Amino acid sequence: MTITPAQVRSALLARREIAIIDVRDEAPFAAAHPLFAAQIPLARIAVEAPWRLPRKDVTIAVYDDGEGLAGQAVAQLRELGFTRVEELEGGLGGWRAAGYELFEDVNSYSKAFGELVEHRRGTPSLPAGDVQALIDEKADIAILDARRFEEYATMSIPTGRSVPGAELVLRAPVAAPDPDTTIIVNCAGRTRSIIGAQSLINAGLPNRVFALRNGTIGWTLAGQHLEHGRQESIEVGDGVDEARARAREVAYRAGVRRIDAGQLADLEAESHRTLYRFDVRQPDVYAAGHLSGFRNAPGGQLVQETDHFAPVRGARIVLADDLGPRADMTASWLAQLGWDVLVLEGGFDGDLATGSDGAPPPRGPEGRYKRPYEGTDNPAAAMQAYLDWEYGLVAQLERDGTHGFFVI
Repeated sequence: MTITPAQVRSALLARREIAIIDVRDEAPFAAAHPLFAAQIPLARIAVEAPWRLPRKDVTIAVYDDGEGLAGQAVAQLRELGFTRVEELEGGLGGWRAAGYELFEDVNSYSKAFGELVEHRRGTPSLPAGDVQALIDEKADIAILDARRFEEYATMSIPTGRSVPGAELVLRAPVAAPDPDTTIIVNCAGRTRSIIGAQSLINAGLPNRVFALRNGTIGWTLAGQHLEHGRQESIEVGDGVDEARARAREVAYRAGVRRIDAGQLADLEAESHRTLYRFDVRQPDVYAAGHLSGFRNAPGGQLVQETDHFAPVRGARIVLADDLGPRADMTASWLAQLGWDVLVLEGGFDGDLATGSDGAPPPRGPEGRYKRPYEGTDNPAAAMQAYLDWEYGLVAQLERDGTHGFFVI
């Protein structure tokens, strides 16, 4: 059985559940794929598919680009118990022949959404040279790195401190308690800088807030020095109640709904819908105690890598967080990304599970696409080409027409 590109597109437009799975290695996937495609290489299907596709009767459209992988993947998925697996008619070439848009890189729709946010909200940013000048003159600034801590420790902006994206509303007031302090949010490229800065603006922090334009790529292209091995982070302070109120208001504006444990049980009983349950706290906090059945997806990365954590477009997502602001801010962005997302109220006062969530082991380097924003040894031309690609994503979203994003 096959499914046509037009049928896949119709499912996306109607917001019916569908997983579009590219079974090539990551490098060819990064060269061209449909907007909402997720990548699971053929060699990883047995390991990743049961984890990433939790409902066995969800519609799955599998494709390659003529390499002969898709048929093998369909057979493997059926052996794993998936009952509605179909090969995309014509593969990637069929999608292209239908006149539908193809996107590059990885986590493409999250990155495209970040560009749309900046385009529609005019998220303020500062170029690398201006930020360096502020550092040199010892201006009253706080540079907050919104990436994962490991990325921050690998390379960071001088004086920068680690505050992963979903933690910003909680921890930025600790880093910059004086409202006259200017906050600058950075990442490696653009998306997490934009989303992080706009999160603080949406939450109504009194500080002036900027994204570092083009992140560490822009810093490197400007010929400026990056630091390595920094270990500075910001702890949660006393302002949790204020952060909670700010984040809830943002979530409300984005249309996020709240549920209790009983309502969650009702959703879990609906076997005709895919349900993802994510605890959006940092891995060490999650491991110390979490709700059974909830997987760990730190909020900033969940927004950045939604296609990895939740490849079933049209599924429901429930978020949990013992303090609240991380779930509310993450949910606000997922709602704007077109997801049916809810926040679980409470639940952390009972028995909690500990340890990891049992996610499949990470992939090795084989078949991996080297990101232009990783490290400082990439050719300048590759880094600039990556930025140029990101600048064009807003127009590409409009041509594609399936995204359903909105920006509050």
